[in-house]
Amino acid sequence: MKTLQDCLKDRILIIDGAMGTMIQRHKLEEKDYRGERFKDWHTDVKGNNDLLSITQPQIIEAIHKQYLEAGADIIETNTFSSTFIAQADYDMQSLAYEMNVASATCARHAADEYTAGNPDKPRFVAGAIGPLNKTLSLSPDVNNPGYRAVTFDEVATAYTEQIKGLVEGGVDIILIETIFDTLNAKAAIYATKNYFRAAGIPELPIMISGTITDASGRTLSGQTLEAFYVSVMHANPISIGLNCALGASEMRPHIEELSQIAGCFTSAYPNAGLPNAFGEYDEQPHETAHIIEEWAKEGFVNIVGGCCGTTPDHIKHIADEVSKFKPRELPVVEIELVD
Repeated sequence: MKTLQDCLKDRILIIDGAMGTMIQRHKLEEKDYRGERFKDWHTDVKGNNDLLSITQPQIIEAIHKQYLEAGADIIETNTFSSTFIAQADYDMQSLAYEMNVASATCARHAADEYTAGNPDKPRFVAGAIGPLNKTLSLSPDVNNPGYRAVTFDEVATAYTEQIKGLVEGGVDIILIETIFDTLNAKAAIYATKNYFRAAGIPELPIMISGTITDASGRTLSGQTLEAFYVSVMHANPISIGLNCALGASEMRPHIEELSQIAGCFTSAYPNAGLPNAFGEYDEQPHETAHIIEEWAKEGFVNIVGGCCGTTPDHIKHIADEVSKFKPRELPVVEIELVD
């Protein structure tokens, strides 16, 4: 069977769209999130989407299948907040490992079903590692800029537990995504490398995806795109890219820049435009797909898909449009040593 590397050389691959957008369509209530197992849980859990991999796995697996049917080659696990740090919001720290295993299992079942149906188009599962709700680079206290709500070791420990669950659940890729603080990402990279080394098993490919938060062209913690790239390339990722915060129109110049400096494959999965006054996304599938088609035509990308507000319909339009173009060719990066 073709490896991820083989597929990336053949064509532009498609990553899925938003999980949260699709969950919202089900209009789930508190009791739906709780299920039978957590019916007496002492805090509200509505909104804890990662918990649904345990209490409503059929919904999560069905969403994965919708994206696979739309043409996705890579589907992301429902684990954006599946660390004991993020789950503290619901007092569910002890469930973080189980959430990762359950979410990876849901995605694995869906991917395997579609791969079996068409072995010439293998489907891959990316273990989604989110940025956390605490940052290592910035203080949450404006009166104490030196204060940090969490330590590097605590973040690395949380990510290690998450990675263990994802790997044991059967993922093919480790995806460190929506990075707004590079130091958090470095903790995730450290945790990934350390986990595979300690476990004595081959390292899975690592995808890294940062977030440019506004027109400044910088991450929230202040790095330019090139600085961010240089900061994480020691991880030797299979791809580096951008997702979230921006729509495709706003993301274009940054993807163009990244395509020129990256020595690995590039990825991009923008939001469905910018949110309206109600926090909803109005950009239609054909609109998003038309912009991403231009990226493919210009040779900017190897992996494309959607983030907030995107749906299987967006992914289908994107997949159809980019299928006409060859993937970006990797540049020959020359390293010059100076005395």
